Amino acid sequence: MNMTICKQTCQNNCSCKAAFFQYRLNASSGRCFLLSEIFTMKTVDALDYTALAFIKVQKVTSHRSSHQVARVVGSTIGSFVLLLVVAIGIITYVVHKRKTDDEMEEEYFDQFPGMPTKFSYEELKTATEDFTKKLGEGGFGSVFEGSLKDGSKIAVKCLEGLSHIKRSFLAEVQSIGSIHHVNLVRLRGFCTWKSKWFLVYDFMSNGSLDKWIYHGVREQILEWKCRKKVILDIAKGLAYLHEDCRQKIIHLDIKPQNILLDDDFNAKVSDFGLSKLIDRNQSQVMTTMRGTPGYLAPEWLSSVITEKVDVYSFGIVLLEILCGRKNFDRSQPEEESWHLLHIFQKCWEQETLLDMVDKNSEDMQNNGTEVVEMMKMASWCLQTDYTRRPSMSSVVKVIEGAMNIESNMDYNFTDPRLHNNNSQEKDLTPLLPSILSGPR
Repeated sequence: MNMTICKQTCQNNCSCKAAFFQYRLNASSGRCFLLSEIFTMKTVDALDYTALAFIKVQKVTSHRSSHQVARVVGSTIGSFVLLLVVAIGIITYVVHKRKTDDEMEEEYFDQFPGMPTKFSYEELKTATEDFTKKLGEGGFGSVFEGSLKDGSKIAVKCLEGLSHIKRSFLAEVQSIGSIHHVNLVRLRGFCTWKSKWFLVYDFMSNGSLDKWIYHGVREQILEWKCRKKVILDIAKGLAYLHEDCRQKIIHLDIKPQNILLDDDFNAKVSDFGLSKLIDRNQSQVMTTMRGTPGYLAPEWLSSVITEKVDVYSFGIVLLEILCGRKNFDRSQPEEESWHLLHIFQKCWEQETLLDMVDKNSEDMQNNGTEVVEMMKMASWCLQTDYTRRPSMSSVVKVIEGAMNIESNMDYNFTDPRLHNNNSQEKDLTPLLPSILSGPR
């Protein structure tokens, strides 16, 4: 048959998928093969024949094409609407769950007797005059001054952020919400409102200790009697946390910025956002490194922590109070005097401890014997081996004259692994308490 008839025959045959036409001289006469399956055709040996293959494809009419387009558009719109409905459902669920969780947390706080007052957002807004009297500001919130209806002054710390802020809020409320001690800043209450968390403290008119002991930022020179009282107050506050609470509380961030002073310069330990609660039968606790460089005990490198990390930090603070300068101070004229611990170690070797005493305080110089004894106390607290450090209750007894200082001590105080980064002066503290710890 000819090529035209071959093609027409395949078109009329439903099972034909292709027509294979073979001819010699012209297409008017040749052989026609109707194929029900199509493969590669690589095995076709044309020899002296000419071979043509006609493959059948479906013809799409314009009506069918528009119908298919409509179907595609319809299915696309339907899918979008379905996804939108699912997204709205998920968002509604998350919002509802968050609201429920917040309500459960508030109920959780209400379950414990002795918990601080739960303030409403409107109460705090009124007390702080719409949060206009800002005392300090940090990366995760601000501190505002306020007054309650009874006339008492308060400091309101507003925390803003995600889960780490929530953890810090819970740690603070749980750790000091139900305890009271004259040397701990009293947590008056708390408030949760949308994504903000508020902690309400007694207002501390004289602010944080760093303003009173560091050169360049101090407001006035503190006499030795006042400094000694501050040291004793800090020791009593820490001794209470470590030994007299139902659960042992390790503060983990003792430094001058977290020691606040009231009208009469009574010192109170504050900022419990990093604190760790451990059971009385636990001697150690595993935790990630937290705190502030320069105040971290050497054992932080092993992540096995006891309350003795607070004792070490107390030793650094004690040394700063006696010397009237920061543990790390670039403003010092010589690089070798930047690190206070290096100087302390050198003065022990040369028996020149009085050379370290705050030279701006004549009263400190006149009480040299007592000051040197207090430096020995700092040495005891700064022992590299934490088992050789005293408990805070022992520190209190020594200051009050009821106990003697350990005589067999190691005077190598420097650990380069911890103190090489002091020059950066960066907090490891999520809440940046050194910034938030203004008067409150």
